[in-house]
Amino acid sequence: MIDPRRAFGNSGEDLAAAFLEKLGLSVLERNVVTFAGEADIVAEDKDEIVFVEVKTRQSDEFGWPEESITPPKFRRMQLTAEAILAERGWENRFWRLDVIAIRIVDGSDPEIVHLKAVDKPYGG
Repeated sequence: MIDPRRAFGNSGEDLAAAFLEKLGLSVLERNVVTFAGEADIVAEDKDEIVFVEVKTRQSDEFGWPEESITPPKFRRMQLTAEAILAERGWENRFWRLDVIAIRIVDGSDPEIVHLKAVDKPYGG
């Protein structure tokens, strides 16, 4: 039996992948694990590799989803992206970090916020 929190996170990642594809990005891989951490989605946007962190929340009790991108989390995102680039031989490719923040509150339609080319942490 899958952990309910993991199932909720997976549903957010499914929404994010579909959202990216509607924008014209190609989802290359999901849940890529490296020594540095895990990339939720690795996509391609024209000539750029995009590493996407997906944060899904079902309440505002702990703040907005993007606020969970703290300095340590942001650093792990960078290290994970660099590890994937090295593992795939993509060191010379253009790349960026994106965050997709999803709020699914009280059965309403999901709110999806796409933060493109994130260059700093959002949370404390």
